[in-house]
This record gives sequence, structure tokens and C-alpha cells, in this order.
Amino acid sequence: MLRLLGPLFQRTYATKMSDYQKDLMARGLPKKEVIRGVQDIIVVASGKGGVGKSTVAANFACSLARMGKRVGLLDGDIFGPSIPLLMNVTSEPLLNDLNLMIPPQNYNVKCLSIGMLTPPDGSIIWRGPLVMSAIQRLLKGAEWGPLDVLVIDTPPGTGDVHLSLSQHVPITGVILVSTPHTGSVQVTAKGAKMFEKLNIPIFGVVENMRYSTCKNCKQRIEFFKKDPELKSLAPKLVSLPLDAYIAECCETGVPVVVKYPDSDYAKLFTKLVKDILEILDIKKSCKVQEVNDSTTRKRL
Repeated sequence: MLRLLGPLFQRTYATKMSDYQKDLMARGLPKKEVIRGVQDIIVVASGKGGVGKSTVAANFACSLARMGKRVGLLDGDIFGPSIPLLMNVTSEPLLNDLNLMIPPQNYNVKCLSIGMLTPPDGSIIWRGPLVMSAIQRLLKGAEWGPLDVLVIDTPPGTGDVHLSLSQHVPITGVILVSTPHTGSVQVTAKGAKMFEKLNIPIFGVVENMRYSTCKNCKQRIEFFKKDPELKSLAPKLVSLPLDAYIAECCETGVPVVVKYPDSDYAKLFTKLVKDILEILDIKKSCKVQEVNDSTTRKRL
């Protein structure tokens, strides 16, 4: 008797949703829409905290601006915003006639952060829905355009902010940031898996704080003797050093590429920007080709 009743009490689990289930899920998701006047959105992310995402995001944005691009920088870290400090923008944004925030600008980069809207010594204690609402407000409640690139600095982990971004706007690609430490690489790999599941392209990995350079003999000092499996994440875009003047620039609100434009650090970011712009050009060429092919097929 128990053998006959057993199947009645067994749960079944499906690995794939039916069309009906997908339709039900889609009804509860926000509609993905482009941000008016913004061509490309690039997310700077890592599953691990303390690897220098915000520093990379700020210097990357400023390097884009130095090369003549129209750039915006959005601080997606709701609980620990750092872009106001790194970019020296602390003033509360003004509103235009459409009740849209006007992002303050510094170093030719439009910046917006929850840190501009809250007291400097205050803490934000919010649950997920409020965090997602704040991200939506910063994304679509501001007059960002016209921009060539909007850079979004994200918090550690794979939580509400990342999901909210992927659901509200089309993300062009992701730049991962990690130190060469095995623990950092392993956690960053989890973040990479999230973007793969969301079908968001990963441009590559910025390897941060791997080495330093002696000021006297100019010899490179390696901090990590063993090379971690960064290839398991994505192609390495650039390897950045650790130096005291980088920390000094962060604390004074002047990105390194702005204060020391001829430094080796600034040259590495110039290389990074050129590589990313080349990837964007290739993606745009492929889209144009797809449109042309589709038009040709319709005529036939």
C-alpha cells in the first residue's frame, strides 16, 4: 500500500519552465527600457568587496572623458556609496522642469549617487524593495543624456542591485575587477556566473593590486607569486599596480588619471579604454550587419 501511495507524496522538480510559467514570471518583472540619450551602459562589478571596483570605475570614466567621450558615472552601491568622495561631488542634484535629477559634473563626468541625497554620517537601513526602487530612481529619474557611455559602479555580491539593473536597462557589458588572491578570484567567478545566467556579456577582468614598482630602482615587486586562474573568469584586460599615490588621489577626490595624466597608471587606463571602445565598435558593426541582413531577407 505504501509503495502505491508513495508517488502521490513525491514532489517533482522541473529544470525548465513551461511557456505558461515564463509568461507568469514576465508579468511581474519591470519592463526593460533604454535610458533616453544613453548609447552604452557598462557595469563595473565583482562578487568580492575591497578589490577596488569604485577606484577602477572612477578612473575608467575619467579616462573615457579624456578621450573625448560623453560619460556618466552612477554609484550603484546604496549602502556604501564612495563615488562622491572619489569624484569630489557632494552637492545635492538639482531638478529640471520634468522633475528629473540633473547629475552634478566634475572632470567632464556626470555623477550621481545616493550619497548625494543622504547625510554624510547617516546610514541606510533598507530592505530589498527600497534598494531596487532607489536604483530605478537613479537610473531613470535623472537627465543623463546625451551620453556615449554610462559607467555603473556596483556593490559586492549578486543581490538586488545587479538584478534590478539587469531588469530595468539593457547592459552593453561588464568589466570584472579582482585581485589575484585565490579567494577573490573564486568569489568573482560566482559574480561572473550571475551575469552569464542573465545573458550579459563580460568584456574581461581588470586584475588590481597585483604588484608595485620601486621608486628607486623601478623594479616590479610582485605580491602574488602564484598566478590564479583568472582565465576561468574572462580574458584579462589589464593588470594594475598598488601604490600610495593611488590612495592619496582617492582620498582627495582627484582620480589618478586626472592628477597624474602621464603616469604609468594613467597609461594603463588609456589602454583599457581603447580595448573597451574597440569591443563596442565591433558589437555595433555586428548589429548593423544583422539589420542589413534582416532587411535583405525581407526584400527577398
